[in-house]
Amino acid sequence: MRITPFFTALFLSLSVFSQPVKIGLLKYSGGGDWYANPTSLPNLIKFCNSKIKTNINPEPVTIEAGSAEIFNYPFIHMTGHGNVLFSQTDVINLRTYLEAGGFIHIDDNYGMNEFIRREMKKVFPDNEFVELPFDHKIYSKPYIFNNGLPKIHEHDNKPPQGFGIIINGRLVCFYSYECDLGDGWEDYEVHNNSEATRTKALQMGANIISYAFSE
Repeated sequence: MRITPFFTALFLSLSVFSQPVKIGLLKYSGGGDWYANPTSLPNLIKFCNSKIKTNINPEPVTIEAGSAEIFNYPFIHMTGHGNVLFSQTDVINLRTYLEAGGFIHIDDNYGMNEFIRREMKKVFPDNEFVELPFDHKIYSKPYIFNNGLPKIHEHDNKPPQGFGIIINGRLVCFYSYECDLGDGWEDYEVHNNSEATRTKALQMGANIISYAFSE
């Protein structure tokens, strides 16, 4: 991650005191269930801290799109099934956050595609989502996914796709579509996914975390 002045003080304090990094869950307006998959991020954090030796606070923090507090969290996760609506304050805040070095992972839990595309176009009017090639770094470290995103849940018989928004040569937003990673991160009894499926989902999540903190 390219650290800009907005994040310099944060990372210096973390390095000096060896405090865990906090990551955020984005709360947004519009009626969509931003709170979906409540066990997913805690499970992903636990997996990353155990398997790839990250130092992330076990509990993610809920953060609103327009809040100045977003700058305390270098990684933001967003999910849901329905409508998303960013106010003008949200748009300006998210654009500033992402241009300053922040990173957002958007995981379509099924049903948010048209809305997130519309709203992210407000954030970056001149930048489109582009599908990332399978040889992109996000698919190769620390776990190798030669065919891109793993398929976790079937919805419309479409292949999973990973899209990105790239600003000044840096991937600032990764959007997982027709994949449902978050469902694979949840506790086993929520969806009864096989251990192999859950492991694939968690490994891909670890790749996203790793990429966000290293590029």
